Formats: sequence, structure tokens, C-alpha cells
Amino acid sequence: MGKTTVKVRLLEHTPNPEKIIAMAARLCYSAADIDGLEANVAASDQRAFVEKLLDLGHHSTIEHVSFTFGIEGVSRSLLAQITRHRIASFSVQSQRYVGETKKQNQNDTFEYIIPDSIIALGPEAEAEFAEQMAQVQRWYDGWVEKLGGGRGAYEDARFVLPNAAETKIMVTMNARELRHFFKLRCCRRAQWEIRRVAEQMLALVKEVAPTLFANAGPQCLVGPCPEGKLSCGSRAEVRKQYGLNSAGEVN
Repeated sequence: MGKTTVKVRLLEHTPNPEKIIAMAARLCYSAADIDGLEANVAASDQRAFVEKLLDLGHHSTIEHVSFTFGIEGVSRSLLAQITRHRIASFSVQSQRYVGETKKQNQNDTFEYIIPDSIIALGPEAEAEFAEQMAQVQRWYDGWVEKLGGGRGAYEDARFVLPNAAETKIMVTMNARELRHFFKLRCCRRAQWEIRRVAEQMLALVKEVAPTLFANAGPQCLVGPCPEGKLSCGSRAEVRKQYGLNSAGEVN
């Protein structure tokens, strides 16, 4: 195994998300029953209505739509960051029950993530990092053996594994929380690994709900940068990256 890279898949999502959002919003202001609402919503294109809801800030309606992602090739360091988003559901590969011994890994070392900054230093730096991971592997295997082997040993042997160790996660968020997540984690001041994950997640949800996520991304796409003096200073460049013009409108 050894060095690995991030991979994000959109596993499932609420079917017809814009239809569900439109029904929820129209229910608030209509005397019609559910069947009548569904028929009226299904009879016309709801994109303009969903855009209006977002502009008005009527965001409780988009909480009815959820998206589930499978994420792999990410570090335990990322896990500590992403689970701070509390309006979400997480399932994580357990280091208590899934062993990381040498014989359980194809390339003799557990999977791990190398920061781009270390790779940029050149092959010698990357090789040094790989040797450090190999040393951790030896320490881990040693503790598994001393602790009797098997699952009972994994629980405490894992304490020597580094933040670089790879993990796999399933994440479910509703659309409102996802838009909030993108505001924070697509920002250029976000840590590079979680930004990479967020950007992949955003690209995937735009494919299935383009209106809902048309202007989703870092806060500077639709308003002032919240970072103040710590701003990256690249607002125009960021807007161009996300396909918006200088006024924050879709090109």
C-alpha cells in the first residue's frame, strides 16, 4: 500500500432534490394538500423558484435534501477537522478493529498521506518520509506482537500510528450544512487536504443539483471575505476559478 491520494464518491442523494425543496417551500404558503402540491411542483420547472429561495435566505427548506459521500485516501488529521461539522453523520474505518500490520498491507506499509509541501522538496525528502512511515510500521507490528496479536492488540498498538495514516469515511450532510461546509472549507485559507476534499464534493453535488449549488463555495463568491486582515487577497481569481464574474454572477 504506502502513499495514497484522496478519492471522493457521491454514493447517494435525495432523489429530485429541487422538487423536494420547492414542495417544502410552497407548503409554507399554500392551503393545498401534499398531493396537490406535488402535482403543481412536478408540472413546471422549479429552478427559478429554488434560486429565489436561496436569494431570500429561506434555507430551512433545503435541509430536506441530503447527500452521502464515500471518502478515502485521507489522513486521520483530516478526520479531526471534518468531524467538527456537527450537523452531519459520520462512519469511520476503525483502527481498533481493522489491523495495519505489515502482512495485512500489499506494499509492506500501511497507507499514508504525504503533504504536497514535502513532495515539493524532492525525491530525497519523499524517501525520508516513506522510511519514517516504514519505521512506524515496525513499531506498530512490534506492539501487536507484544500485545498478543489480533484485534485485542490493535486497540492499543494503534497509539503509535501517525496523523498521516490513511482512513476511510462515509459522510452525510443536508444541503444547508453542505453549503456552509463549502463556505469554510473551499476557502484558500482552509487546510489543503480538507479543501481538496471539499472541492471534489462540491463538483459532485453540482452535477446532480446545479441550481442548488450554483454559487456554492468560499464565502468571497457572494460576499466579503470573512478572514479580514488574513484574507488571501485573491477574490477575483477565486471567483474566476468558480465560473463567476467580478460581481459574483455565473458567467
